[in-house]
Amino acid sequence: MSGTSGDPFDLVIIGSGPGGYVAAIRAAQLGMSVACVETDRLGGVCLNIGCIPTKALLTSALLVNEMRDGARHGIQAEGLTFDLAPAQKRSRAVADQMNKGVAHLFKKNKVTHLQGFGRLKGPGKVEVEAADGSRSVHEAAHVVIATGSRPRDLGVLKIDESRIWSSTGALMQERAPETLFIVGAGAIGMEFADVYASYGSKVTIVEMLDRILPLEDAEVSKFMERTYKKRGVDIHTSARFEGAEVLEDGVSVTFRDAKGDAHETKVDYVLSAVGRVPNSQDLGLETVGVATDERGFIPVDDHLRTNVPGIYAIGDVVGRQLLAHKASHEGIVCVEHIAGHGHGTVDYGNVPNCTYCHPEVASVGLTEEQAREKGFDIQVGKFPWVGIGRAVAAGHAEGFIKVIRDKKYSEILGAHIVGPHATELIAEFVLGRHLESTVEEMEKAIHPHPTLSEGVAEGALAALGRPLHV
Repeated sequence: MSGTSGDPFDLVIIGSGPGGYVAAIRAAQLGMSVACVETDRLGGVCLNIGCIPTKALLTSALLVNEMRDGARHGIQAEGLTFDLAPAQKRSRAVADQMNKGVAHLFKKNKVTHLQGFGRLKGPGKVEVEAADGSRSVHEAAHVVIATGSRPRDLGVLKIDESRIWSSTGALMQERAPETLFIVGAGAIGMEFADVYASYGSKVTIVEMLDRILPLEDAEVSKFMERTYKKRGVDIHTSARFEGAEVLEDGVSVTFRDAKGDAHETKVDYVLSAVGRVPNSQDLGLETVGVATDERGFIPVDDHLRTNVPGIYAIGDVVGRQLLAHKASHEGIVCVEHIAGHGHGTVDYGNVPNCTYCHPEVASVGLTEEQAREKGFDIQVGKFPWVGIGRAVAAGHAEGFIKVIRDKKYSEILGAHIVGPHATELIAEFVLGRHLESTVEEMEKAIHPHPTLSEGVAEGALAALGRPLHV
């Protein structure tokens, strides 16, 4: 049975991921009565089975690798062993803690959590289907769709979470297998390659494009490929994955390498890391006429409005960068416009990319190739971490900072970092680009010594052709 439940809300948000829950909190701060519909656990994919627990595992993997080199720090240990199970258990505890944190924030800000599956039931109406099948309809002046995305299946690689994993299945394992085959060398594939290689798995990666981390600058991709190969990871780029046959004790996989030569090998497990698709099905979009594109994404304008008045969409379900921080920012922009407190719009050209493997990779803006293709007269500076005392002292001096500037205005067109704490340091370039800083202004800001942040200043100087410590 279903029926209208309670007083109307100013805003109902369908989905509680980093876009949905942040939008709900900001809307409540602005004085709206807000409800957030969530089928499963508050925090969505990112918090529960994505960003947060993955980073917990990567932190454990880094410590494993540090302990392997412990002797250089005077750490002597006999019979040292590495077990994925405690690290996996810890990652779940971290996710649980963050989930409880979102629930606390909802309570603090008086956001109503509607447990169940949400779908549009007509203009200004959202139906919530509970786990027991009961249904209730809630009225709202505004509705935000924040339903996120899910792993994409390939026709020749069907995820079953038993032998063929998505990122979710890879997160839930308590034992590192002897062999793991990864299809896709984007951020997800490379992060899990880091984790499992650290815990002893023989990892093979197949990527259709001509380099790993294909969204990054070509020099960064080449550096990371060399680094992973030194760790014993087999990488095949410009390769075509052809099929997987699940056996009783493993998976038989076939692919063709860059030369067209066929390969067949048996592995314990396969991880499918070939992208994500939007969760735009069974949302009742057709009941009110909300449009989707040919891939299922929901088109929106600069204020995150769909083609139907009063209905908005944010996060992965609208496309562009499928990143948590982009979703959160869209959520804030969206509800502030709804409330009449215009936040401006989202600068999609200044969204940072981060890959949390080791060494870390982060970037913002244009790659060198993109800058040249756009016709900019550029100067490129590259500064190695070996020139930064703090990096050398920490024992992590691999990698570099690369800065691309426009010679005409000295604008920071792009910044690319591979090395220690890259995902933290990139924020300085994001802020610099947001404030329209020149490369000279980035360098003139005094950076404390000895810190990794000095690499930002040296990268800026390198783009001017005058680095100091190399």
